[in-house]
Amino acid sequence: MTTDPFWKTTTLEDMSTEQWESLCDGCGRCCLNKLEDWDTGEIAWTNVACKLLDPDTCRCKDYDHRQAEVPECINLTPASVRKLTWLPPTCGYRLIAEGRDLYWWHPLVSGDPDTVHHAGVSVRDRTVPEAGMEPEDYELHIVDWPFETVDG
Repeated sequence: MTTDPFWKTTTLEDMSTEQWESLCDGCGRCCLNKLEDWDTGEIAWTNVACKLLDPDTCRCKDYDHRQAEVPECINLTPASVRKLTWLPPTCGYRLIAEGRDLYWWHPLVSGDPDTVHHAGVSVRDRTVPEAGMEPEDYELHIVDWPFETVDG
C-alpha cells in the first residue's frame, strides 16, 4: 500500500506550517524584482535580486523579519497564491493551488534541496543586486527564465 504525499492529499489551507514552508523549492525567483505592464498586466522578469536574497542559497537572509526590512515583500498565503499572477509556473505553491503536481527537481520529490539548482531552475549565480540601482534601470535587466511560462 502506498501513501500519497501530503501535497496530493492536503489543501493549502489545511497544511501545517512545516508542510506549507516545504512547498518552497528554493528557486529564489519570487525574490526578484518584476516589472508589470499597467495596460496588459504582463510580467517582465528581471535578474535584479531583493536585498535580502542570498545569491548562493537562493533563500532569504532574514526570512522571519523580511517584511519589516522589505515592506513590499508579500507574505504568501493560500489566498494570495491563488491571486498572484507573477509566481513562476514552477512554484510549488502555485502548482498545488492549480491542482498540478510538483516537478521532479522539487526537494520534496527528489529528496535533495540542491536539485532545483542542478536542474537550472533557480536564480543561483544569475542575479544582480538591487542595492544602488534605480528602479528605472530594472528594464536593462529583463531576462528569460527557464519554465517562465506554463508551457516551459
